[in-house]
Amino acid sequence: MKTNLKNLNYKELEKFVVERGWQKFRAKQIAKWLYNKKVTSFQEMTDLSKDIRNYLEENCEINTLELVTYQQSKIDGSIKFLWRLKDGNTIETVLINEKNHKTLCVSTQVGCAVGCKFCYTTKDGLIRNLETAEIVDQYINVQRFLGDSEENRISNIVYMGMGEPLANYENVKKSVQIFTHPDMCKLSHRKITISSSGILHQIRRMYEDKEFPEVKLAVSLNASYQNQRAFLMPISQTNTLEDLMDLLRSIPLKPGWRITLEYVLIKNVNDTLEDAKRLVSLLKKDKNRFKVNLIPFNPFPGSDFERPEESRVLAFEKVLWDNNIATFIRWSKGKDIDAACGQLRKKELLQINV
Repeated sequence: MKTNLKNLNYKELEKFVVERGWQKFRAKQIAKWLYNKKVTSFQEMTDLSKDIRNYLEENCEINTLELVTYQQSKIDGSIKFLWRLKDGNTIETVLINEKNHKTLCVSTQVGCAVGCKFCYTTKDGLIRNLETAEIVDQYINVQRFLGDSEENRISNIVYMGMGEPLANYENVKKSVQIFTHPDMCKLSHRKITISSSGILHQIRRMYEDKEFPEVKLAVSLNASYQNQRAFLMPISQTNTLEDLMDLLRSIPLKPGWRITLEYVLIKNVNDTLEDAKRLVSLLKKDKNRFKVNLIPFNPFPGSDFERPEESRVLAFEKVLWDNNIATFIRWSKGKDIDAACGQLRKKELLQINV
């Protein structure tokens, strides 16, 4: 089986090079071609000897994803990409055009086992974890698609696509190492966010792991009390809201950093003023540690839930701001192409016109 070099962090790439009797600096050269030049062939690595290029051609691979199709939103310009993996499974990635930057929402699993009732991805269950290279290639391939001009540069990565990132801990960790390494993707630690449904032992592990680069954390809260959260998110039956909040209050944060709490507002389920007041009570002691993202529910086929009216969303937001809790409404982008939060899902290729 060929070695995919994008499965290797920088230390592993150096080890790979040295074990083959090549000079250690070859790792930096290879990384430049993979992550800066974004080449698609080893023969393009012209500052490597022909023998090294031939060895890499015979024993290694570069690409893990095949672009099946993409759709661009007519409303906000967001682009959703459908990729075919080598085993025939498919995943989706979303490019979000923000006001002053571009954000890429990457997937970490094919499907998801968490079972949140407001999310389309989980309808397939968990099929498998993505390899490190399959996570990293979402960024590499989309950046190649856009071109390398400064105006098209992707500066932000959010692990909010298909899957629970911290359930694929080692591959996600390695992908973050690649994204942030100065000789690889060179992205800022401050511009990378990992979103979790709240797996307590994995969140704790992430902050205790000295090899896990410091990045920002977002947690799906979606409820103002335990029974409500356990109904919406079965994971909360064992990872309770009380234990989750205790853990989040204990995490050491860099100066100026906050933990983002994501709250999907669902009509007549968790969007009442009483819910907002309970959320205030939950957060008021540590309001400077958190910020809240309110996400109006994005409908998907077969869902029993409805999106709340804008007036209810604004009323909910006002309660939090009136209590000095930093709150922002994420009016989801890409809704017209089913690319908004909670709408991504493995696609059957036979149903897609390429």
